[in-house]
Amino acid sequence: MAEFADLNIEAETIAAEGVGAWTGEARALAKLAGPLVFTQLAQMAIMTTDVVMLGRLSKTALASAALGNTIFFFCWLIGCGPVAAVSPMIAHILGARARDRAGVRAVTRMGFWSVLMLSVPLIAVLLFSRDILLLLGQKPELAAGAGRFTAVLCIGFPMTLGYQVLRNFATALSRPNSALWVMVAAIFFNVFADYALIFGHFGMPRLGLVGAGLASTSSFTFSFLAMTAIVYLTPALRKYRIFRRFHRPHWATLAEIFRLGMPIGLTMIFEAMLFNSATLIMGTFGTNSVAAHQIALNVPSITFMVPLGIGMASTVRVGLAAGARDGHGVRRAFNAAMLMGAGFMTVTSVIIWTFPHQIAGLYFADAAANADVIALAALFLHVAAAFQIFDGLQVVGALSLRGMKDARMPMWIAGASYWLAGFPMCLWLAFGWHMQGLGIWLGLAFALLVAAAAMCGRFYYLARRF
Repeated sequence: MAEFADLNIEAETIAAEGVGAWTGEARALAKLAGPLVFTQLAQMAIMTTDVVMLGRLSKTALASAALGNTIFFFCWLIGCGPVAAVSPMIAHILGARARDRAGVRAVTRMGFWSVLMLSVPLIAVLLFSRDILLLLGQKPELAAGAGRFTAVLCIGFPMTLGYQVLRNFATALSRPNSALWVMVAAIFFNVFADYALIFGHFGMPRLGLVGAGLASTSSFTFSFLAMTAIVYLTPALRKYRIFRRFHRPHWATLAEIFRLGMPIGLTMIFEAMLFNSATLIMGTFGTNSVAAHQIALNVPSITFMVPLGIGMASTVRVGLAAGARDGHGVRRAFNAAMLMGAGFMTVTSVIIWTFPHQIAGLYFADAAANADVIALAALFLHVAAAFQIFDGLQVVGALSLRGMKDARMPMWIAGASYWLAGFPMCLWLAFGWHMQGLGIWLGLAFALLVAAAAMCGRFYYLARRF
């Protein structure tokens, strides 16, 4: 069993109790979560690069790309649902049978099959982005630009999903550093490609918005190929021979990937749609409200990456214990993740609550000229500070449930929390109580509170089975 030591599933570690077991669990969780957190932050850095580059090109290009990315992100979430099932399924297999390479290979192979199966209809949706946006009442100029942008992104769409399969495969085997290094390299690749293809440097043609799409597609392709190379160059990953007999189906595994994965995708969509809808509603209150909202939303989006990474690690740790039918290990992994996530978000909550004006001011070169936007953003940031802990608990809870292969109920919990509780509360406070933007933010906080309570309650209910 020495070769599986890095999986942290030794019998004595799983079965142990007391302080030593908690210390070991916290250490294993932190070791796995650290690279995942930095990988998420690296992905945000890539998106920030695209925004900065297009903003320097023109406001029209930036707005068109924003609309195109909305359609692309929606399709990406649907495609990532089955892909996200790869990690907990592998964790369960290794928790039950640590040497089951065939089982791991089948899950990974069917993960790639799900990518191929979903890419065809989702690419079709991307190709009709212009028509979809026109139906939604967007300006023809922006819809046309978004259509050109997403048409190029179609080329790299299967690549970005394929990268996620490889990333989840490596993460389930406690090898998250590989995906981190690939993503760090992708940051520099993306900066170079954006600069060259948008503005026509280094002998490249000046392609503008289309160049931005081509740069993103190239980055997707680079990430997939680099991750594939790492899998082949890393002995602990190569021995699973994940591409062996790629053409052979494993129908039961494929069915489980979709049965577990599609609710995961819908869960992510429910949350994303709520925040996108909040932005659209905010637009009815004027430019200052939208600007303040975007600033205030960016701050918790960054802090959210940490509990998200912890939750991803919890998926694996809970999955390993659940596969081994170790109830103490399941609860210990979940509690350690919750304490770690809540602890970090408590610190960020204090910082955001104490320095909201200073944080909002960082987004403007001339703070005095934008004092009204900064004041409004600071008000929203006070609410963000209040819901930091709820946000951390709900994502750790949802991803821990994923580790128990529980996806359908979290989907319903997310739908109810965000759309039956949160969205009506946003509308009631914003328009019924005439609180406008503040009402929207209080409604978002209420949605996260409900989601956190329900996700955690669901986990403890299921944990009693072990």
